[in-house]
Amino acid sequence: MTAPCLILPAADAPRRAWAWLRRVVLAALLGVAAATGCAAPVLVLQVHDAIGPASASYILRGMSRAEASGAPLLVILLDTPGGLDTSMRQVIQAILAARVPVAVYVSPEGARAASAGTYILYAAHIAAMAPATTLGAATPVAIGMPGGERRPPAQEDKERTPADGGKPAQRGERGAAPAPDAMTAKQVHDAAAFIRGLAQQRGRNAEWAERAVREAVTLTASEAVRDKVVDVLAVDLPDLLAQIHGRRVRLQSGEVTLATRGAATELLLPDWRQRLLSVIANPSFALLLLMVGFYGLLIEFSTPGIGAAGTVGAICLLLALFALQLLPVNYAGLALIVLGFALLATEVFIPSLGFLGAGGVVALLAGALLLFDRDVPELAIPLWLIGGFVAASAAFVLVGGSMALRARRRPLASGPALMVGAPGVVRATGSGGDWALVQGETWRVRSAGPLAPGQKVRVTAVHGLTLDVVPEEEPGPLSNGGPR
Repeated sequence: MTAPCLILPAADAPRRAWAWLRRVVLAALLGVAAATGCAAPVLVLQVHDAIGPASASYILRGMSRAEASGAPLLVILLDTPGGLDTSMRQVIQAILAARVPVAVYVSPEGARAASAGTYILYAAHIAAMAPATTLGAATPVAIGMPGGERRPPAQEDKERTPADGGKPAQRGERGAAPAPDAMTAKQVHDAAAFIRGLAQQRGRNAEWAERAVREAVTLTASEAVRDKVVDVLAVDLPDLLAQIHGRRVRLQSGEVTLATRGAATELLLPDWRQRLLSVIANPSFALLLLMVGFYGLLIEFSTPGIGAAGTVGAICLLLALFALQLLPVNYAGLALIVLGFALLATEVFIPSLGFLGAGGVVALLAGALLLFDRDVPELAIPLWLIGGFVAASAAFVLVGGSMALRARRRPLASGPALMVGAPGVVRATGSGGDWALVQGETWRVRSAGPLAPGQKVRVTAVHGLTLDVVPEEEPGPLSNGGPR
């Protein structure tokens, strides 16, 4: 026996086809939503300044956000002239220990990843560059006492090798270049080993990485891809995500296959704390805070008022000290700045006809020039700012010195010396003592003879708050029993 079947009329065929089509479209939409909308988006960070405490904090915050949200990839859009070694190593350590793949993309066109940016690019799981971008020049520059230009040891070794025979020129021979100091050589060797280890771990060109440190060489984007320094040359972020789709990267937890083609992206901007830290940790702004803090306290102590100048000065000085703590400071320059401020303060409270003030201005100029190493572009203070800083200090000294000179030449307007010989009128006498009106004020007076109210006297000596007087003439008539 066959099972009964239901035969639908032909009129129901279009309706069934339309229902089937709707189910197919709905399934496709749900699949797209599951692949893009419901999955965590790719997190994007923008670092377009020097690598410092603020940018390091921003990158670490972005990595924590990406790991917490389950993002398939973290992309760092990088454009930096370099930065501080401590901040750079903090970022690299976080990338090496990340639980989310990290792609560093030198972008937009015209950007660069110089110095510290080259190390960060080598540490990334995916290294990419946009057209017309560059990387390299990763020779470390130490913050310290100024001296001659420091060249990489490898370059100096080549210069010390003469053309006749290849024997290095000995120290003291004519034409021999001076040997690099031990500290510089140690820093360069350490940096070369560091970036070589990153290159070996990521399978990139270790030989060129070492040359970037020792010889400060650079590469364009196309050259970097050709020499296997970076992985991808992408025109924009969607192109980057499409090119790296399906690549396998190794994390500490194991290998991960990237699924990024057509993925949604989310840009994470710095929060207010990181913006504030970025402003405060700027060397130029730190110097301005130091100057405003000093002058605010100096104005408050020299002319005490309601405390506004002292409050602003104290806040700026504390912020400046915090900024200097974040930056690599040349302590000789900082000591000169403190000495200059001390000399200016001494000039205000103990005028020396401008000699101390002039010394303070010179100390401030030298300290501002030495405070940060000008060989590091991201730490250099502009010369126009140093000039304005010194000009303001010089104007302060000139104005203060001229006011002190005018005050010394001005005749005395008050004091015991001006009381002697001054005329007065006796106001009252009796058991409570004698009182006279002298220069608009009532004083206790004493005389060798008796005094009478209304009598004119002249001061002969001053003893504290008591005046010695002598009568000028006989007392005149009184009106209504009171003094005239």
